[in-house]
Amino acid sequence: MDPGHLTELIDLEENYWWHVAKRKLVTEILTTEFPPPGLVIEGGIGSARNLLEFRRLGYEVTGFDLMQEAVEHGRSRGLENVFVHELSQPWPVAPASAKAVLLLDVMEHMEDPVQLLKNAAETLAEDGGIIITVPAYPMLYSDWDRKLGHFCRYTKSKFRQNAEQAGLKVKWVTHWNSFSLPAAIAIRGKDKLLKRTDDSPPRFTRVSRFTNACLMSCAQIERKLIHATGVPFGLSLVGVLTK
Repeated sequence: MDPGHLTELIDLEENYWWHVAKRKLVTEILTTEFPPPGLVIEGGIGSARNLLEFRRLGYEVTGFDLMQEAVEHGRSRGLENVFVHELSQPWPVAPASAKAVLLLDVMEHMEDPVQLLKNAAETLAEDGGIIITVPAYPMLYSDWDRKLGHFCRYTKSKFRQNAEQAGLKVKWVTHWNSFSLPAAIAIRGKDKLLKRTDDSPPRFTRVSRFTNACLMSCAQIERKLIHATGVPFGLSLVGVLTK
């Protein structure tokens, strides 16, 4: 991750609709599927805001990130068990010790996502699982993905294939962020049509307070659908894997 993008994550983590919506979604999934107490490991901690939330809910937390800056920031927020580690290498965690592993927009950064899943699976207790979010629809791969170091965007079938190759079961997988999909299709389609490229650092689109509140309300409604029936389309995928 570009250090500038990490700074942006830190600046936006409390109020920007996308960060708030994703944090609420994965927290609801975590507490429903793998309730506290227990060890939660996050691969790719970013701003460390998720780990703070998980700790507040009663979990023991550990995190890994490739960026020294991310780890130092996490430690400055009172998180002791955060470490610099390459996730494609075996994780320095006792086998079968974790109730849950979270890989939130991480798998698309990995050249070998199957090895990542195998490493995560090694840490899981028998009743544990992995919560994953990834960007969806390969046709939407764009400059945004390239700048962020994404190798791909995912389909449900590719998501399931990676899980099966790692020896894991897909408990469920669904789309999320359906309400921003039309805008993303329009913007990225226009960029491809006009063959526009932009080498400036990746930045989240700023919106007004009113728009931000509307988008968070949309996400709240969508979460209810995700828990009840799943969502048939959306800019990202979210799913749970088990051993």
